[in-house]
Amino acid sequence: MTNFFANLPQLLGASEVGASGGSGQMVTTFITFGLVILIFYFLIIRPQNKKQKEAKKMLSALKKGDKVVSIGGVHGTVVSVKEQTTVVKVDDNTKLEFSKSAISSVVSEG
Repeated sequence: MTNFFANLPQLLGASEVGASGGSGQMVTTFITFGLVILIFYFLIIRPQNKKQKEAKKMLSALKKGDKVVSIGGVHGTVVSVKEQTTVVKVDDNTKLEFSKSAISSVVSEG
């Protein structure tokens, strides 16, 4: 039984590391980490940056008459657009002022 545990690293595919074998494993490790970072970049970071740019573009193009939905689910029509906020009419006599960042999407343009 002790012989099994002594040979376990060799059974799992680990080779003996010599003077020249260590640098080869190091290069393989760096290549693997590089590939993982590239995968994260293309699957997570790049799409998120693209989505942020589209949201910023949508908010900068916001104008009076646009029908919008807030991040809280409030539907309404834009009455006025200020530098940091928008005033949204949600009912006949009800107007709410939202931060521009609270606008989730533009449903249709006025």
